[in-house]
Amino acid sequence: MPHDIELRQKVIDYVENRGNVTKASRIFGISRASIYRWLNRKDLRPTVVKTRQRKLDKSALYEDVVKNPDDKLIDRAKKFGVTMSAISHAFKKMNITRKKNSYVIEKEIENKE
Repeated sequence: MPHDIELRQKVIDYVENRGNVTKASRIFGISRASIYRWLNRKDLRPTVVKTRQRKLDKSALYEDVVKNPDDKLIDRAKKFGVTMSAISHAFKKMNITRKKNSYVIEKEIENKE
């Protein structure tokens, strides 16, 4: 959770008037790295990250499951450049089972249409 702007401004004022980042970090309970980051910024508002870049493209993974239903997790992981647990986690989020049964995939396709 980001610190509010008022606290950030208090910390910056303290450091600029007294000049000791380590002491300010102890007094306000904020890491020195955060204070140095705030000192180098023009705008003290917290940055908002809307979406993070993910390594695994779920639409491509879904297409791969439809085209190659019998591939193992390790083969998919090598193909997409991620770990097996990442593939397993993506399958769980996408409600895709790892059964070697084409009926499961066909049912998934029918539900999407």
